[in-house]
Amino acid sequence: MIYTLIFIVFVIFVIYAFSKMKPKKVEKVPKHWHSILVKKVLFYKNLSKENQLIFRKRMMLFLSEINIEGVNTEIEELDRILIASSGIIPVFGFSNWSYNNLTGIIVYPDSFNEDLQFSDKDENKQILGMVGTGQFEKQMILSKKAIRLAFNNKTDKHNTPVHEFVHLLDKMDGQTDGVPEFFLGKEYISPWLELMHKEMEAINNDASDIRKYGGTSEAEFFAVASEYFFERPKLFKQKHPELHAMLSQCFQQPKNRV
Repeated sequence: MIYTLIFIVFVIFVIYAFSKMKPKKVEKVPKHWHSILVKKVLFYKNLSKENQLIFRKRMMLFLSEINIEGVNTEIEELDRILIASSGIIPVFGFSNWSYNNLTGIIVYPDSFNEDLQFSDKDENKQILGMVGTGQFEKQMILSKKAIRLAFNNKTDKHNTPVHEFVHLLDKMDGQTDGVPEFFLGKEYISPWLELMHKEMEAINNDASDIRKYGGTSEAEFFAVASEYFFERPKLFKQKHPELHAMLSQCFQQPKNRV
């Protein structure tokens, strides 16, 4: 356990050191990425050709700013594509967005526990992603398996990496509390709170199709509802019109979509 933590701290130090170096040159978007994105990322597929080009460019900028490191797993091209897509999806409505509260992403092969252990013998390794705090501040930890699954299943309402990026957005006002004050005007805060608590009650009474985890706290509700919003937009609008309208306002959607 101690050696794993030492290694993780070392990885974070390397990520931090790289972040302080001269910014990396933004590379040109590989041509074959378009076909991968159309196949894997529904949000991208639903954009106009013009906005698809913008999306790809913003992905490359994201990858030039955020270091991605693997722990006991190789970071393949597809992983970089899917992680970058996850980062751009919730902020695509904001043209000049940069994650100033994130410097690096650490990818584990599978789920892990609260002590960041991922041994196959550990029955408590149930975490698929988390936004770091304390010594892991400005870091995100993701399961490679969860990243791949998020974009392989087109019919669910679940996307772990998008979930964690939404937590980062929630944190922009200083608190991860499910109230995106940084993005919603003050006049929307009370209506949002009312909607959120009403739907959380429905979730906990088995009267909602929003994932049960969304009923555990306000922060998790915001992230879980946002997953649904981006993964199944038409169904979300049909089932939850008021929430859809509020999240459209929050994320500045759908003005940049087809």
